[in-house]
Amino acid sequence: MHFKLIIVFVDDDKTDLVLNTARQAGAKGATVINHARGEGMKQSKTFFGLTLEAQRDVLLLLVEEHLSRFILEKIAAVAQFDDEPGTGIAFQIDVEDAIGVRHQVNALTKEIEDTL
Repeated sequence: MHFKLIIVFVDDDKTDLVLNTARQAGAKGATVINHARGEGMKQSKTFFGLTLEAQRDVLLLLVEEHLSRFILEKIAAVAQFDDEPGTGIAFQIDVEDAIGVRHQVNALTKEIEDTL
């Protein structure tokens, strides 16, 4: 089974919404890294050296490759990445190998066989 890693940078107030949407779309779990900071085309506003931007979270989702684009599109829609600038980004990268995902593989195999 082949996997993709979906990486999502999202405002922390949308983290739960994105996680729930990803799970409903087929993701089996995620790792959340809190309090990330990023800049888009416009530089962050500061006040006496403190950044006034909202904190972001980084979500890492290891998903089966056939589900990855569907999950990515659902995340983008619910988080409004293409509608409002600065709301976040999501992208996927190939995963050459993964260890520790046997339970996910078993669950995914059953789901894919039921679908086909």
